Formats: sequence, structure tokens, C-alpha cells
Amino acid sequence: MKSKTLFLLITALLFSFSLSAQEKDTCKHKMCVKMGAAATQINDVRYNQYGVAVNRLQLSAEDRDGILVFEAPDQSYKLWFDNRVQVDGATFFGNDKNFDKIGDGVSIRRARFAVKAKIKDWYGELDMDFANGVFELKDAVVSYFGVKNFEFTAGNFKEGFSMEETTTSRYLPFIERPMVVGTFAPSRHIGIQATYSNKAILAIAGVHFQSVEDSEIRTNVEDNNKDYGRNTGHSFTGKLVYMPFYDKQDYGLHFGAAASYRVPKSDMATSEYGGVRYSTRNGTSINRKKYLDTDVIPNVDHDFLYGFELAGFYKSLRFQSEYIGNNTYIKNDGPTYKFNGWYAYVGYLLFGGHQRYNTAEGEFTQPSRGHKWGDVEVLGRYEYLTLNSKNIYGGSGQAYTLGLTYYITNNVKIEVNYQYNDNDRYANGKGKLKTGYDASGKATSDYTKIVDKKGKGGVDYNMLAMRFEVDF
Repeated sequence: MKSKTLFLLITALLFSFSLSAQEKDTCKHKMCVKMGAAATQINDVRYNQYGVAVNRLQLSAEDRDGILVFEAPDQSYKLWFDNRVQVDGATFFGNDKNFDKIGDGVSIRRARFAVKAKIKDWYGELDMDFANGVFELKDAVVSYFGVKNFEFTAGNFKEGFSMEETTTSRYLPFIERPMVVGTFAPSRHIGIQATYSNKAILAIAGVHFQSVEDSEIRTNVEDNNKDYGRNTGHSFTGKLVYMPFYDKQDYGLHFGAAASYRVPKSDMATSEYGGVRYSTRNGTSINRKKYLDTDVIPNVDHDFLYGFELAGFYKSLRFQSEYIGNNTYIKNDGPTYKFNGWYAYVGYLLFGGHQRYNTAEGEFTQPSRGHKWGDVEVLGRYEYLTLNSKNIYGGSGQAYTLGLTYYITNNVKIEVNYQYNDNDRYANGKGKLKTGYDASGKATSDYTKIVDKKGKGGVDYNMLAMRFEVDF
């Protein structure tokens, strides 16, 4: 009897020990559940989902001008969201009734979701767009800023070239960027970049490769690699900005110059590899016609892109301008095609708000508002672009834009743009669009047959567009 009792006691002890060991293991490998939680409360240890003990830091949550921010007391860790929705609508009128019709429309211009984090001397960002149900990868970057006045970035991000292109879409003065910027200024590409910023000087230098924004581009890159063993291509881009009044809040000047040496990239379709194509729409994403279009220029050795910037502000007033030129060099001593364009705009806050300029990035940021109910900015812009050079007739065009922006809060604004577009006879969308009349009086897309009484031809029309935007 005593032996039986002793046996049962030993069995119970072993079973109890087994349960205890399981719970400790659970605490170690399953994020501390059941009895393991009690152990954690004693020694204050936490484990991640992979069973590794982790450091802990209490965070505070705040609404900072409508942006949700989590931050450590010593600011060594910070995580926040950067989301925005832009709803656009546009109507078009004044186009010649015998030319191609332009359809009115509405769209979700941007539906962005971004998560950003600062971890000591490191910064990470993941930015995506779901506009109109189509996924695009925007920024995916890792940055290190532990060296005084320097920042080093790797990933997918905008090249440091154009002031207007690198300005975030949430702070654009007009609904769309100028034609010359949309055509030539490089946007996001995989690359590595170094930035130096110190008082009056901002310097940027980087090497960049192909773009990765959507599945079509990724397919092109993979097919060029898999089927033909082609390199991705590359570009070397640099920029220098001088800001003589960097420490002034009420006024400032911006002088900038940029250059980029660009080899054709493998994000082109396999049949177009080794070539470049330049095209643009007239200041809208709703009218999908690209009147100015060079089509694919084959056998390109490289492009040399260059630009100059002049901008400034005084209290409620600001102005900004850029000239961008591009030389396309053809292999085997072929011709050199030269394209260029420029824009200039001025804006003024009517009710006492002040313009703001970000010296760390060399661009305008969100203006202050003069009243609790907001402020209104009136703007005017002129722009010009030519894609005509030697035997390439991609067309040229100019546009005049008037803008009115109501800044309701730091997160909500409404924009209205009126724009008049004036294109030449060569701006026929690669020969698809009618731009004038032939000798018999029939509308034609063949610019060699146009005998328009004004002597120029071309599609001219008006646009009235509106945007509702919320940032959160």
C-alpha cells in the first residue's frame, strides 16, 4: 500500500514538473501565455513571435496636426502614418468639334497608404498607392543619418533632380505638375543616394537603376533579363542648391542646378529595349490623350539631362521656375536630339498666411493659414515644352493655368484649376490625333498636309478641374 502511494506521489510530481516545463517553454516560444505570463510579470521580460527576448520601451500616442504618431519619451523611436486621398474631376471645352473628342471625367488621383519609422539613427518607409483600384509601389527606403549633415538612402525613391518633382503630391501648388517636369524629371527608381545639408547648401548625388512601380514594369525587367540577358541600365544624378537666406522665416531665395547621365533601362518592353520615349498629357490625368509624344527613339547610347531652378518667397508671396533640357545621343555617331521646356508660377495667400520653405529638402512645404477657418491662395503658371528636334516631331505645347486653393485645415484642402492648352500641328499623339485641316477642308492627323488658315494647326482647348484632398 505504501509502495502504491509512493508511486502515485512520484507520478504526480513528474506530471506537475512536465506541465511546468511546458509552460516555461510556451513562455519562451509563444509570447508568454498561461503560466508563462505570470513569470513575465515578475522578471518583466517579453518575447517576440520567434522566441527571442526583446527590449521594451513605453510609447506615447499623439495626434499631430491630424497625423497619428507613436513616439518614445527620448525620441529614439518614432512611428507614424502618412496617408492621403485625392479626388479629381475635370471638364474640357473649346476643342475643335471636328477633332478627336475629349471626355469629361472623375477619378481617385491618389489613394496613398504609407508607414514611416525612425529608429535611432535609421529611417524606414513603405509607401503604396491604390488609386482607382490599381496597386503601385512608391517609396520603399532605408536611410541612415548618423553622420552629421549627411543622409544615406537605399531603396526605391525619387532621384534628386527637379524641385517640383521631389515635392510631395500633398504640397503641389497646382493639381498636376508642369509638362516639362512630367516628361523629363526622373521619378522613383531603385538606387543609392547621399545627401549633404548644411545651412545654405544642399547637395545630392546618387546612382539609380530601373523603376519598379507596377507589375507591367516588373515583367519587362524580368523578360529582358531572362530572355536576353540584358543589364538593368543605370543613371548618375546630382544636384546642388544654394539658399542664401536659409535662416530667415519671412523671406528666402533658392538657386539650384542638376544634371543626370542616363543609360536606357530594362523597364522598357523587350521590343523597345535600348530606346527612350518622351510623352506627356496636358496637365491632367483625366484626359488620357498624350498629344506630345516622340514615340520610341531606338539605338540610344545615353541621355544627358540638365536643369536650373530659381525660386523664392516673401511672407505670403512665392514664385518658382525651372528650365529642363535633355540631349539624346544615338549610337554609332548618330544624331543628337535636343528637347527642352520650362515653367514659372507665382502664388499669393490672400488672408495673412505665410509661405514655408524646407531648407533640408530644398522645396516649398505646407503654408501657414492666416485664420482659424483657413486661407486661400491664388496662383498663376505658364509652361512650355518642345519634343521637336531634327527629324523627330513629337510636338510642342504651351499652357496657361490659373489656380485657387482653399486650405481649410492642415489636412484638408480644395483646389480649382482653369487651364488653356495650345499645342502645335506636330502634337498628334504619334499620328493618331487630328490637329488641322488639309487642302480639301478635311480634318487630318498628317501634319505635312495641314493648310490651316492660321498656318499652325494644333489642338487647343480649355480645362476646368477640381480636387478634394484629405491627408491623415
